[in-house]
Amino acid sequence: MYTQILKEIFLTINFEDKHFTEFITYCREAFLENENELQNIEKLERDYHDHIPIWWYTYQYFLYSMLNQALRLMDVDIIVRMGFFIKDLHHAIQRLHSGQFDTPQSGTILTVYRGQCLSKQDFTEMTKTKGGLLSFNNFLSTSRNRDVSLLFAPQAATNPDRIGILFIISINPT
Repeated sequence: MYTQILKEIFLTINFEDKHFTEFITYCREAFLENENELQNIEKLERDYHDHIPIWWYTYQYFLYSMLNQALRLMDVDIIVRMGFFIKDLHHAIQRLHSGQFDTPQSGTILTVYRGQCLSKQDFTEMTKTKGGLLSFNNFLSTSRNRDVSLLFAPQAATNPDRIGILFIISINPT
């Protein structure tokens, strides 16, 4: 619920270049000892407006993990620092959604998949909601390809305290 309120607030803020610059400075300090991430931060600073936010979110470096961890742990400091990106990402997803569902097939149910590894405790808690609703505090990366999503749901063979699961999500666009 709190993440929804924060998101609604972010959508009303007119973020400026200084917010982006402050975030870049924060990231440089946070990743001071990580040369690879420092190079990624420079790329972000240099090329942010050359790519859509969804591209940056799915690019293999710190933005994805930083945002999802902040949302999962409700780390308000980092969430606020990333407010400009959350707003940009939200608008990009909204535009993509409009483009996909303003077509003749928009009444068709869309099935997407998400593979994930959960702790046994989290899995047990989730099974108690069977038949109910699930709420996520983060952005979910999904795929229309079940096999691709299964790659993100490693089985317990590597860690007996974790369970690989596959979410099957049916989206009714109407």
